[in-house]
Amino acid sequence: QVQLVESGGGLVQTGGSLRLSCAASGRTFSDFPMAWFRQAPGREREFVAAINYNVGNTAYADSVKGRFTISRDNTKNTVYLQMNSLKPEDTAVYYCAAKSGWYSTVPAHYNYWGQGTQVTVSS
Repeated sequence: QVQLVESGGGLVQTGGSLRLSCAASGRTFSDFPMAWFRQAPGREREFVAAINYNVGNTAYADSVKGRFTISRDNTKNTVYLQMNSLKPEDTAVYYCAAKSGWYSTVPAHYNYWGQGTQVTVSS
């Protein structure tokens, strides 16, 4: 089992920045690819970013490329999502997720989820 707890969400103006954190516990954190997803009201959960065991292997949704950066600190069992140049369309609940094997952009492939943290970008 892996337990995930997100933090760092909040209200920010357009163009602002936030850094989300996801603290993991329960199993060897460095064994798991990690990802961030988001879900806006009335919409399906969508992929944002992922990072594999090797911190050099990352993937991003086209909508966040160049603005968001995913990173992980295996010594702290934590994965981060640095979000810059935020837009109103980034407003959503952000979830971190973990799975075995290689990372994926498909929510159904992930076994473990956090409770989510709200990000609201005002125009």
